[in-house]
Amino acid sequence: MSLITILSTLGALAIGAAIGWYLRKSRAATLAHSAEAKAEKIVAEAKSKEQEILLQAREKSIVIIDKAKAEEETVRKELRVEKQRLVDREGTFDKKLLELEDKQEKLQEKLKQVEGVKAQIEQVRQQAIERLQTVAGLTREQAVAELLKKVEEDSQEELITRIRKLQGTTQEELDRQARTMVATAVQRIAASHASDINTTVVPLPSDEMKGRIIGKEGRNIKTLERLTGIDVIIDETPNALTVSGFSPIRRQVAKRALDKLIADGRIHPARIEEKVEEARQELALDIRKAGDDVLYEMGITGIDPKMVSILGRLKYRTSYGQNVLVHSTEVGYLATLLAEELGADVSICKKGGLFHDIGKAIDQDMKGAHTHLGYELMKKFNFPENIAYMAIAHHEDNPKTLEGIIVKVADAISGSRPGARRESAEDYVKRLEDLEKIATAFPGVEHAYAIQAGRELRVFVKPQEIDDLSAYELAKNVAKRIEAEMQYPGEVKVNVIRETRVVEYAR
Repeated sequence: MSLITILSTLGALAIGAAIGWYLRKSRAATLAHSAEAKAEKIVAEAKSKEQEILLQAREKSIVIIDKAKAEEETVRKELRVEKQRLVDREGTFDKKLLELEDKQEKLQEKLKQVEGVKAQIEQVRQQAIERLQTVAGLTREQAVAELLKKVEEDSQEELITRIRKLQGTTQEELDRQARTMVATAVQRIAASHASDINTTVVPLPSDEMKGRIIGKEGRNIKTLERLTGIDVIIDETPNALTVSGFSPIRRQVAKRALDKLIADGRIHPARIEEKVEEARQELALDIRKAGDDVLYEMGITGIDPKMVSILGRLKYRTSYGQNVLVHSTEVGYLATLLAEELGADVSICKKGGLFHDIGKAIDQDMKGAHTHLGYELMKKFNFPENIAYMAIAHHEDNPKTLEGIIVKVADAISGSRPGARRESAEDYVKRLEDLEKIATAFPGVEHAYAIQAGRELRVFVKPQEIDDLSAYELAKNVAKRIEAEMQYPGEVKVNVIRETRVVEYAR
């Protein structure tokens, strides 16, 4: 390639580059001028809008300031009015305080005058008493004692007659009303009059079975006694043996286990353990069913299942030969009917009557009276206080609530009706002796006799030591002591007899 061609090419390139540079520069200048114009336009529009916004904000601020000033003026007026009211009230209080102080000063002056007059009267009174004592020859205490003695001697016979008359009238009316209510309640309930006694005699098919129950060297009977905690008494009674134990539940387990062993015929220690366990399970189910049946019969719901089982244990508990579960059910019904007659809370009486003796289900396994055990047991299972109190109320002299009195009465009716309870000859004789001892412990008592199976106590007093009024007090004191120290079915009538016999002979 020639030099001229190269130079031509370079020149053409230089000229093209210069023309391109010039064209780009012209275009850039045009674009810059156009952008600057647009920016100036935007700035002008922004300044115009800014002016408008400032004007609007200034107008709104003026309106707000005017409104605030108006509200401030209103508040100032209200404060001025309230301030004036406070000033007026303070002036009134000051005026009344001054009047009160003035009245208090006048009252103090009058009080001093009254105290002076009282001192003068007391002085005159003392002088009069001294003169009377001088004239009568007696001190004031001696004169009062003499006067009271005279009044007592003159009024004693009249007072006794009056008391007897009032007591007789009131007692007759109360007895009439009580008989009506109790008769109405009792007529509405049908109850069995046969006492229920736990069976402790197990019949045997033959006397040969006694030897099999005893076992080789007594291993069978020892195993049975160890597992059940009772004594098996095998004597000469034909075709029978006796189960003896303190707990009726254990006696029932032993009796059921023996019945199963006799029916099976295979009697050895391993078999005895199996049958005792079966008897326990069956008895637990029977106890639970007994509690469920009673609650269903009485229409009571919401009782904890453990409490239901404890209630069912009463089926195997007796008191004076009376089945406690039957007794509790009867008390629940009677308390319900009496509550309806008297307008008391039926629900409290029903539940309280049914569970009032619940402590007897555990009193043979725990220390304490059945009343307090029952109260604590019901509180443990979240019974309301007014229902749990029935466990204590039915043995209190004066229950604190009407429902407590009703349950106490229902308990007495159920326990004292004919055929409800029975006791052994030894307990019967001891109860009569205790009644007579309580009466003879009082001073002035000559003899005491318990009659009518312990339902009446006749007390003969010495007439020279006990007068008519004292005999009346003696009867009440004996009755209160019997209530406090003894347990007995029904009620005991205390009959105090005072008589004076004068014998003289004409010769």
